[in-house]
Amino acid sequence: MGAGAIAVAADAVLVEPMRPIIVRKEIYLKRWPARMDGFNIALLSDFHYDPIFSIHPIQSAVEMVNQARPDLVLLTGDFVTSPFFGNRSRGLANAEACAQLLQKVQAVHGLWAVMGNHDAAAGAAQVTAALQGAGVTVLSNAAAPIEHNGGRFWLAGVADVLESSADLHSALQPVPPDEAVILMAHEPDYADYVARYPVDLQVSGHSHGGQIRLPLLPPLYLPPLGRKYINGMYSIRELSLYTNVGLGTINLPVRLNCPPEVTLITVRRGQAGS
Repeated sequence: MGAGAIAVAADAVLVEPMRPIIVRKEIYLKRWPARMDGFNIALLSDFHYDPIFSIHPIQSAVEMVNQARPDLVLLTGDFVTSPFFGNRSRGLANAEACAQLLQKVQAVHGLWAVMGNHDAAAGAAQVTAALQGAGVTVLSNAAAPIEHNGGRFWLAGVADVLESSADLHSALQPVPPDEAVILMAHEPDYADYVARYPVDLQVSGHSHGGQIRLPLLPPLYLPPLGRKYINGMYSIRELSLYTNVGLGTINLPVRLNCPPEVTLITVRRGQAGS
């Protein structure tokens, strides 16, 4: 009994957090441009960079994404960790190192990001500057057109919701009413609000999937705005949502039954389930 518990604990600390898995999803969107059917997106989230633990799954994820050769890479926040007590900006020291790792990712239409709650608490301006210095475009209550193979959709991103900085109305201002929109928003439960707007797909992180999942029990801890749409695919009225469980860890460098994730999304034109 004791040996088994030790083995499980060792796996949760030394093995599972270090080995990302690839999750492949085909997502059907009614308004997706026909000429962009089959567009490939890699989704990464919740890096929580540190030079001892999370550096390893991030390095593995970079290799996995480059092998997949996606058209676009989306990064949905929490590049650093802001401590709950003491100097909240202490995590900024890791922003540059995380950005330099992510700079190695290659995609035809580049890397795009939004801030997470830890980034905002530590210093959104500094984390943004580190990412942009590494060639990552950060969207903060803004949208940009992505054109591919004669088709176009809009990629939008909001500032962090928990820090009360998100402004979806402003983000969608430049978007024509009949064109498809993918939204990056760190907190998945924001989807209940987003579903009121003409957004086709929201991609998020934040929840870590609970990080520690015991059999037959709910996650031991979930953060605010990450308690309803915990992981995977959801539909909220006309809105599709995907929640990535992240690469890094928070509080304890432990994952159990919840390995780090690289999501590879293929977007199709059509009804869900078609």
